[in-house]
Amino acid sequence: MSTRRKVSLITLGCARNEVDSEELAARIEDAGWDLADGADGADVVVVNTCGFIEAAKKDSIDTLLAAHDSGAKVVAAGCMAERYGSELAEALPEADAVIGFDDYTAIGERLDDVVAGRRRDAHTPRDRRTLLPISPVERRAHASQVAVPGHGGQDDLPAGVAPASGPRVLRRRLGGGPVAPLKLASGCDRRCTFCAIPAFRGAYVSRPPAEVLEEARWLADHGVRELVLVSENSTSYGKDLGDLRALEKLLPALAAVDGIERVRVSYLQPAETRPGLIEAICGTPGVAPYFDMSFQHASGPVLRSMRRFGDRERFLGLLDQIRALAPEAGVRSNFIVGFPGEGEDDFEELAEFLSAARLDAVGVFGYSDEDGTEAANLDGKLDPADVAARVEELSGLAEELTAQRAEDRVGSVVRVLLEDKADQAGDGGFEGRAEHQAPEVDGTVLVRGEGLALGDIVEARVVGSDGVDLVADVS
Repeated sequence: MSTRRKVSLITLGCARNEVDSEELAARIEDAGWDLADGADGADVVVVNTCGFIEAAKKDSIDTLLAAHDSGAKVVAAGCMAERYGSELAEALPEADAVIGFDDYTAIGERLDDVVAGRRRDAHTPRDRRTLLPISPVERRAHASQVAVPGHGGQDDLPAGVAPASGPRVLRRRLGGGPVAPLKLASGCDRRCTFCAIPAFRGAYVSRPPAEVLEEARWLADHGVRELVLVSENSTSYGKDLGDLRALEKLLPALAAVDGIERVRVSYLQPAETRPGLIEAICGTPGVAPYFDMSFQHASGPVLRSMRRFGDRERFLGLLDQIRALAPEAGVRSNFIVGFPGEGEDDFEELAEFLSAARLDAVGVFGYSDEDGTEAANLDGKLDPADVAARVEELSGLAEELTAQRAEDRVGSVVRVLLEDKADQAGDGGFEGRAEHQAPEVDGTVLVRGEGLALGDIVEARVVGSDGVDLVADVS
């Protein structure tokens, strides 16, 4: 029986948090702890919180309270813990510790303190925009000394990785399956007036291409077939390395990694999506022709108030460029409605854009003030009831349009990565995703046929649709 203490690690929020948790997991095991599947039997529960919007913050609090009820010691980590620090610790005495990103390198010591009952004062929240984020730079400094227990010993290093004196991958997979996020960068240098992320995530720092490729090889050796490249803003990748074309150069190299069948890029800024990047995404074998475009709105005046760029016509022109190279490319986006000063004509402009854009997936969010953002101090706030009504109207339109877009794919042939057995389909049925569908946020494909296996990528003809989901048969 193991005498090592146990930690349960709960992850909330986005794929970037998933990667952070897997880096934390590697550090936790290296510090002499075992990872538990759930809170039951764990000495400590670490909750990697999300602090992006009000609903995410509430979910984080509820999860922390539920962890406390399990009887284990509770540690709040992640974005909400970084963003609010001592304020969260004071408001939530149920948490035995509230740690910021700077504590991650010493997570073993922090856990030792918690178990021993040594109370450590939480940090005072600060604006990290001039500081490093949870930092790839820091990881490069330590990776040569820290192996991933059970995964990163000298005999377990992926092919092409340097020996013990060189870099190791600081990561421990927490879930199985053929898909994994791969972090391109941390932090954000943009100053959108509605967004607090740069204030608590820090300045934009790109990971060197060699390090990204090293981790891609490691993931491939651990059963991953699709890499989802994540960051706060993928179109900024390389700018701090002195190469704005770094992502265009990296994509073919990632797609060539042995075992990797598909590479997907997430979170593109429309104003920074260059023709060369469009060509690389649409024309590189093994790279999904998929565009996660952060439009946010389509009215020029509202976008300028958000401190963003573009308008309906420019965005439609960008979509035309994409579809000229890849007519069946997948496109998804999120939109904020009810932003301060948004008039009826601005809202109508957004609705007209959606009708013309033919997007595959759409997220609609109602504006609400976020602590520390410029938008919180803008004039022209809308009544919450009006914001809710616009969310309902635009969501209904988006649901109708995306369902039509899925129906338009009936008769086409799609390449589907098989990820789960589909019980409702009976023997031989699998649930997967085509190139135009990202994990978690988009639709899925129910694939029917013989001789299928998890992790395969198969060609199937679409024979039906249900909302944004498709049904396809392998001949």
